[in-house]
Parts: sequence; C-alpha cells; structure tokens
Amino acid sequence: MQSSFLLTVVAVLGLLPRALPGQAAADSAAIRQAALDYIEGYYEGNGERMERALHPELAKRIVRTNPESGRSSLGQMSAMTLVQGTRAGGGREIPKDRQQKDVTILDIYRGAVSVKVIAADWIDYLHVAKWNGRWVIVNVLWELKPQPQ
Repeated sequence: MQSSFLLTVVAVLGLLPRALPGQAAADSAAIRQAALDYIEGYYEGNGERMERALHPELAKRIVRTNPESGRSSLGQMSAMTLVQGTRAGGGREIPKDRQQKDVTILDIYRGAVSVKVIAADWIDYLHVAKWNGRWVIVNVLWELKPQPQ
C-alpha cells in the first residue's frame, strides 16, 4: 500500500509544470535589473529608476550597535524616503571609480528571491518579490563595510 502511494506521488510530481528555461533566464535578468535600478539609480541620483525597483511598502533596515553600551537599535527607511534621498543626489557624491555594484542572486523560489548587492561602502541583502508581474524589492537589510584605518 505504501509503495503504491509513493508511486502515485512520484507520478503526480512528474506531471507538475516546471519553469521553462527561457522563463527562468528572463526572471533572472529582470531580478538583476531591479537590483541594478536600485543601486545605479542611487549612484545616478535617478529617483525614477529607484522608484521602479521598489515596492511602495519597502522597508530598508540596518542594525546599529552603540559601542559604549553594546545596545542595538534599528534604523529604518521607507520606499518614499529612499526615493527622495536618491532624487536629492546623495549617491552622486560617490566618485565613479568607487561605485561598486556587484549583484549576486543568492536564491530563487517561485516569487521570492534573495539578492546580495556589494556597493561602495555597504552591502545590501535584498528580498525581491514578483508583484503584479514585476520583480520589485520589498525588503533591504544592510551593513556598512568597515572603514579603512
């Protein structure tokens, strides 16, 4: 009985639709483009690119720890804050030769993706989701790189 159940499960799983190779490649390209719109948009001061990359309810967070007390606090930015900061041109202050933008897709599962972006002075971990047919960033957890002594 158990073996017939197992055979049924295997047969059904074999019939489930799988992602077409072309679709997986198209999704990977769109995910990478969302990450590039985010980081390059910041460097360019291009609010439209930044806004295109973000879900309107994005949360960007960083954990900061006070070296004296050892207590941590959570810094947070919304999509609107990030878009307005980008339009104000903060990223344009970073010289072109320092504008690192290494994008690595860490994992994809259906409509949920984890992406790592290594930038000039920080590293971003992005959660990207397929939202109304588009890949958009819904969460960012980031850390500053250590400053050279």
